[in-house]
Amino acid sequence: MLRKIWVCDPQSGGVNIPQKIQPKIRERILAHAEKFYAGKYNRIEVWFRGKFCYVDAYTEPYVEKNFNAKLYGESREEHIEWLRNVPTHLCRLRFFGDENRWSMAFFTYSHETYEPCVFNNSTWHGPPEEAFDTSSVYLVV
Repeated sequence: MLRKIWVCDPQSGGVNIPQKIQPKIRERILAHAEKFYAGKYNRIEVWFRGKFCYVDAYTEPYVEKNFNAKLYGESREEHIEWLRNVPTHLCRLRFFGDENRWSMAFFTYSHETYEPCVFNNSTWHGPPEEAFDTSSVYLVV
């Protein structure tokens, strides 16, 4: 006879993030980004939906000097301004009720979806600051 056992899946479930802790989590992530990644982004956006916390970065785009305005139907300057407002999705955090123990999904541009990811500490759980560190590979200067 097979016995049922309980298994924790870090990429399912979770609880809604209370409104009262959202500003604190946002500030923790922004302070960490400013301290360790200043100059690699124009701004960081942290937003919440249900049990998820999303972290996006806006960076200074690189556009070739010989930009073909006819091909894009806009000037090089217009194209740069448009790209400045396109977010780079870094990660999605899943809340389980502990402000220092989240699971993370990394945004993969090859599949345009969030994929489960371990933290740099080699576990499925960690604080929001470590999630930023793991996903900061997209902040290339």
